[in-house]
Amino acid sequence: MIPRPWLISASYWVRPIMAWWFRGDRYEDPIDGKKFRSFLPYGYGQVRENVLSPSTLSLERHRLLWLYLQNETTLFTEPTKLLHFAPEQCFYKRFRESELIDYTTTDLNSPLADVKADICDLPFADNEFDMILCNHVLEHIPDDETAMREMYRVLKPGGSAIFQVPLENDRDLTFEDDSIIDRAERARIFGQYDHVRIYGMDYFDRLGSIGFEVDAVDYTHQIPADKVDYYRLAMGELIPFVRKAASSNRD
Repeated sequence: MIPRPWLISASYWVRPIMAWWFRGDRYEDPIDGKKFRSFLPYGYGQVRENVLSPSTLSLERHRLLWLYLQNETTLFTEPTKLLHFAPEQCFYKRFRESELIDYTTTDLNSPLADVKADICDLPFADNEFDMILCNHVLEHIPDDETAMREMYRVLKPGGSAIFQVPLENDRDLTFEDDSIIDRAERARIFGQYDHVRIYGMDYFDRLGSIGFEVDAVDYTHQIPADKVDYYRLAMGELIPFVRKAASSNRD
């Protein structure tokens, strides 16, 4: 296993070569607008073909999120104080260079993190951020309820957030079992050895119980079918978009 920080550093050298090698016009990465004859395969255990962008290294969920942020939010049109957990490379530079985004990144290990912090014990003031992005993090956190409460605490009243997780749309209830400790068995059951649960559709109820106003956005059904394939999106993937009420009894 290669440490993730090493992979992040190495990718800066590899991406330009891959983008040149896979250049074409069949598919487009909407994050940088570059076009390719194909994307790369990616996956743990079960490999998905044609999903990893050669230029930004984005996956289906990243490209879907980018389109949603660009088309359906004010992130790029109004001043926004943004907190980004486990910042993805495909977004990092673009958020950092935006004149409208006051950008803070946080993680325990990422070399891209401004603040090294535990998501269950954040070093930020109450009601500090206009928007939070926390994507594919909560499935790694044993006490995800505390993490959700901390993100609720630091989000401003009237603020919004997106908390993407690996979500099984046909599963009603989230499954977790702390007694499964074998790495191979955890990978088989949870999808990765370092995941602690499989989220079902009750995930949105969990967010709502914290105090968030929750919307399960099926954004791929708002995009023409040919564009879903052109951008290599996962049809039916839900975006967990939440808001903190402008006036909340929990503040």
